[in-house]
Amino acid sequence: MTACAIEPAAEHEDDEVPRAVCTITADGSYAARLALDGDCWFPERWTLDGPEPYAVPLPAHQPEEPGTEVQPMGDGRVLIRRPTDGRHIFSLLYPTGPGTGELLLGAVQCPDEGTRLRMLPPAPGGDKAYALAVGRRSSAVWLVAGGAFGPEHLAEIPGRCSGGVWLDRAGRMLALDRESGGRTKAVVVDLERDGEVSPLLQITADSDDRLLLADPDSGLLLIRSDAPSPGQERLGWGVLGSTLPVRFPECLRVPDCAVTPFAIQPGQVLTPESCGVALRIDGPVGSWVGVWRPAERQVRHLAAPEGWLAGTGLWTRDGVLQLPYATREVRCGVARMGLPPLEERPEAEPRSPSSMPVEKEPPGPVTTRPVPLQQAPLGGLVTK
Repeated sequence: MTACAIEPAAEHEDDEVPRAVCTITADGSYAARLALDGDCWFPERWTLDGPEPYAVPLPAHQPEEPGTEVQPMGDGRVLIRRPTDGRHIFSLLYPTGPGTGELLLGAVQCPDEGTRLRMLPPAPGGDKAYALAVGRRSSAVWLVAGGAFGPEHLAEIPGRCSGGVWLDRAGRMLALDRESGGRTKAVVVDLERDGEVSPLLQITADSDDRLLLADPDSGLLLIRSDAPSPGQERLGWGVLGSTLPVRFPECLRVPDCAVTPFAIQPGQVLTPESCGVALRIDGPVGSWVGVWRPAERQVRHLAAPEGWLAGTGLWTRDGVLQLPYATREVRCGVARMGLPPLEERPEAEPRSPSSMPVEKEPPGPVTTRPVPLQQAPLGGLVTK
């Protein structure tokens, strides 16, 4: 078991400097980030569901230290994690007139120097928050906000885990990338069944298969794997519960650039191939935005707004990509980009000559077969 224990309440082991990126709730109502005032970092909450976005500063009695994380909750409060001497102290921040209120939730203690703890992405519903503690031989999932008695240990997973993607709207099925036996495979942790672990991705026995994003409505999954090109990771897509193979489109390979998906268009229940996918593209000249759909063979490259909090954003159901940004003139802004109409697709390319069933592009529109999540691990489905 990872060496972490609950403390009723509690200074910094992490050397990371807080970065000016933001985290957005699953429903897009709120965001939170660490903002910079001179040389001092402080939490800031953004309200995104009104006519115009606005920011509320939530400074504590002293500046935040390196390694601090913030995450918005569904009710507008902001969860903050402050690491200190092997402990991770959790509190909820909220505005109180001219000041900041703080509700102490407790702490998770990680005395083992080899253990690292970080927040998992915001859970659906917005009333709970989770953290992942990664030890030398195992990883632990903690409920750190929304429980009855402070932080609560929920699950212990053998192996070192990374990532973290929610597969359902109930906040029950959590996908993690688990390193074990020299390989990394995505697995599913059922938080309502004592952390029961089941396989999610195993494209080949010798490949590293990671899950980057998932959309619970359509089942669309964005995957990074070296299965089609051993030793070289590529971006691919699949559909949870589908019997079709994972595809690795050539258009997602941008020379000399790192391509990272960060948002999927929701609401496309029966047409995962029509979902808009937003990509962060980092190259020698900076970062910009890519927009792509599985049904298309091209990535549309778009200039990011000035001050974009790179790698953050969300789609609306009707295909508008919203990108948060902050500049000297605009402290809290959201740029909106529309998704262009779906173009008629060219004829399919021939299948990739490989011993594994991988296609570079789908041969036609995909029809999904709805399957309950707990019955649909991709382990035996995407490779048939």
